[in-house]
Amino acid sequence: MSDWLIYRGAGAPHDGIEQLPPPPPWRDFDGGPPVAPPAALDHASERRLGVQRREASYHRPGETERELVNAALYLRRPLLVTGAPGSGKSTLAHSVAYELGLGRVLNWSIVSRSSLRDGLYEYDAIGRLQDLQIARAAQPRPGPGPAEGHPRTPDEPGGGIGRYIRLGPLGTALLPAAKPRVLLVDELDKSDIDLPNDLLNVLEEGEFRIPELERLAGSAPEVPVLSDDGGQVTVRDGRVRCRAFPFIVLTSNGERDFPAPLLRRCIHLNIPTPDKERLADMVRAHFGESAAADYEPLIDRFLDREPGDVRAVDQLLNAIHLTQKAGWADEDEEETRRRLTAELLRPLDRTR
Repeated sequence: MSDWLIYRGAGAPHDGIEQLPPPPPWRDFDGGPPVAPPAALDHASERRLGVQRREASYHRPGETERELVNAALYLRRPLLVTGAPGSGKSTLAHSVAYELGLGRVLNWSIVSRSSLRDGLYEYDAIGRLQDLQIARAAQPRPGPGPAEGHPRTPDEPGGGIGRYIRLGPLGTALLPAAKPRVLLVDELDKSDIDLPNDLLNVLEEGEFRIPELERLAGSAPEVPVLSDDGGQVTVRDGRVRCRAFPFIVLTSNGERDFPAPLLRRCIHLNIPTPDKERLADMVRAHFGESAAADYEPLIDRFLDREPGDVRAVDQLLNAIHLTQKAGWADEDEEETRRRLTAELLRPLDRTR
């Protein structure tokens, strides 16, 4: 295997990220002192890390996949991953994060209502107003003195506004970390037509601004806010700029085309429909070395489809798992196995 590969698709962690060379001059960012890595994770984050380790250990990337992942790492460019449902697009992000020791994958799942602001940060202005009203109501009745009738402002930078701001997955990925974070922007093709264009400037500049904090920069240049990891990070002068550009995976099921300016800023990887050899590798990874031979008829049945039929690898894995656990062995149960397998392997684009 070539020595230039940082990500090797080995399914086991290593320190290869330390050998990543400096970025091209036009992709060199300087976001100031690196933020501290996330503190102890909560239960939900620990569970997600466990899922990440499991998914990464099962992922078996092909040669082209490994090479284009490394191209994105070297060039500090997002990776646009296309392919059929269940082909491993999302799993790739978890595989890179686990193998290179880059922590929990930051996940931004796109829906038709998603906006750039959702990915960058949230500001709970209503919650802040309600808390100020509660604080004002809880104060003793006005008495003599200069502060008469005024609610007490929390003794925090910016009057406590940071408690009402939480960075989203994209905003957290752009914090000035020493090592790149991994961000999964899942199913970008589900977005409103404007979102791909709205992403352009952020992906090019590696930074964004929080107007609510910019207005306070003169009196409160440093404000602690919440990150998507659940901990506190400090935002300086209302501006977030990355230090190490994150490894961003944009996935698409091919339901729409993207504008040329976005495509120009990305490395494009198309994951083809798995052939028999790759399916056998996946089955061995999940069920053991002998499983590919034991379940070869199921693999062949999965591949035997009409032109245009869509099937996901999950369907094959579900059918094998059910066959194992149900213990169908004798002839009386063969009809049950055959019938349920046919249902589990039904093409996704057919409802009957």
